[in-house]
Amino acid sequence: MEIIESQNIEAEIILYLQDPPSASELSSLLKKLGIKASDLLRKSESIIKELKIDLSSISEDDLISMMIEHPILIERPIVFNESSAIIGRPPENVHELI
Repeated sequence: MEIIESQNIEAEIILYLQDPPSASELSSLLKKLGIKASDLLRKSESIIKELKIDLSSISEDDLISMMIEHPILIERPIVFNESSAIIGRPPENVHELI
């Protein structure tokens, strides 16, 4: 946020832990990011082990559904505009978008 604010860019903040994206919104973000759902997954979250999820055999659609049901699994922050998106980790990645 500091990088965006320092450039005087107005940004909408989506708190997707509280308001998870729909399947179509998440699919759209994945397309803008140019990655698969597994690349957006926070693989170290304990819920993966708790739910006994086999990441090597889960389908893309099932993974998206799981991320919607458990949004803590979505890597964050994601910074996006109309045509592209980046994962804001490390924060310097934000410069690619602005």
